[in-house]
Amino acid sequence: MQNARDRLLLVAAELLESGGAVSTRAVCERAGVQAPTLYHHFGSKQGLIDAVLNHGFTQYTAVESSDDPLHDLREGWDRHVRFGLEHPSFYGLLYGRAEPGRPCAVTAPAHAALRERLTAAAARGLLKVPADEAAEQVLAANVGITLTLISQPDPDFRLSERVREAALAGVLHTPATDAPATRASAALTLRALVGDDPGDLTPGERALLGELLDRLAR
Repeated sequence: MQNARDRLLLVAAELLESGGAVSTRAVCERAGVQAPTLYHHFGSKQGLIDAVLNHGFTQYTAVESSDDPLHDLREGWDRHVRFGLEHPSFYGLLYGRAEPGRPCAVTAPAHAALRERLTAAAARGLLKVPADEAAEQVLAANVGITLTLISQPDPDFRLSERVREAALAGVLHTPATDAPATRASAALTLRALVGDDPGDLTPGERALLGELLDRLAR
């Protein structure tokens, strides 16, 4: 038998998916609990909604890494788009309530996973720009195409694939673009390798080397 917390999560998820009003009264009535129970477990109605979104969002961010960073990036992009199309109400709440200067805590794990994959690509000499910058560019394109497809009566996934390849080509050296033989890409590769294994470098030496490599990468 489900406990009160699980019932509240399930009811809120059902209301969000159906596009219904997620009011404290509606959630509590359907879950068979009183409002103080909701506040006890989640602090507020928004706390409950955030918990539902976080649970749903982490289901698709848990992607195992392979030995091919480019494959992992493509797979992560496609999973992101599919999640948005399968859960449009969730997705609209996740990316439709942006606040100036305040990153979304719920989507932060997805952003961090993307940076990790791009750092792995940098260690292979594949990155054209720093991993943080690359993550911002790719995520912006990924979110944009997902929202676009959600709004289409008949979503065209081929459009997502074209945007995906254009976004990746903008930050990565791929077989379809150029060879990773520039000074900037070498600096980015060394930056990623030192980050994983600093060796005997002191914190000060790491900071100085990182600053120099960042300048070379630009």
